[in-house]
Amino acid sequence: MSTPINHQIRLAARPVGLPTPDGWQHTEEPAVLPAEGEVLVQTLYLSLDPAMRGWMNEGKSYIPPVELGAVMRAGGVGRVIASASAAFKPGDHVSGALGVQEYATLSAKALTRVDPDLAPLPVHLGALGMPGMTAYFGLLDVGQPQPGDTVVVSAATGAVGAVVGQIARIKGCRTVAIAGGADKCRYAVETLGYDAAIDYKAGDIRRELRTHAPKGVDVYFDNVGGDILEAVLAQLARKARIVICGAISQYNNTTAMKGPANYLSLLVNRARMEGMVVFDYADRYPVAVADIAAWIRQGQLVTREDVAEGGVAAFHDTLLRLFSGANFGKLVLKVAD
Repeated sequence: MSTPINHQIRLAARPVGLPTPDGWQHTEEPAVLPAEGEVLVQTLYLSLDPAMRGWMNEGKSYIPPVELGAVMRAGGVGRVIASASAAFKPGDHVSGALGVQEYATLSAKALTRVDPDLAPLPVHLGALGMPGMTAYFGLLDVGQPQPGDTVVVSAATGAVGAVVGQIARIKGCRTVAIAGGADKCRYAVETLGYDAAIDYKAGDIRRELRTHAPKGVDVYFDNVGGDILEAVLAQLARKARIVICGAISQYNNTTAMKGPANYLSLLVNRARMEGMVVFDYADRYPVAVADIAAWIRQGQLVTREDVAEGGVAAFHDTLLRLFSGANFGKLVLKVAD
């Protein structure tokens, strides 16, 4: 086969605040043909996730930062176009850490086979991908909801939050969404099945929480941090569990990250706050995929993907949609047909 040209987006500078266009370098080079045990994958779709902002920062974290000059880290789904591994053949669909580039050469061991007949490819980056795994294990393993519990979810219509809310409903919980704007709140109730929704842009969150969780919040799945976390801490039930998944409201701060001032609510309510990192559950992903796929098939869980066009050249502008709340559903960048 002729060697295709690979268009790539590399991290050129570590951002302070929101990423800027000059923080990226667009490069072109021939794709690398696979060596023994490797596979050459054409990227079809890339997953854009809030966690990407943290990967750009220096310092200790749950995963090493993206090195300056390296292709920006991103999960994706693609099609095998050349293989030097018995595990995959050309035409197979796979998922893995493809990076923001049109072609990726990876060890076959770093890839997972994807069944496009199970669900459209973008769904494998959402409910059947890292966001779905985060929702499943964060809620069920860390949040440990019980039937009848009140579960509150921030960023409740996003890639993770939408799945959290639906799993909580399936498990017999009362669910309260926190989202931005009337359209997202309406979608949360009418489509995702939340029992109530709070528009954080329109009202007093603490008052709304007292209305919709009068006996207190048993489980809070936190995707945003900041003022919303502060508000929920004031309305905890006894023995509440708070799952710290993300803090998108704080990722682009140019000053110190804002933490909760009323953390003693954890003491008063004998509550627990625990962080979760989805990669810790990698050996159990197949269980979660099987459950979520069954719920989708049975009509108990719906998905919504926000697919952007433009290929890797549109990466920067598309990424910024995450931090303005402009995306509606799981944000995916289409790279090729």
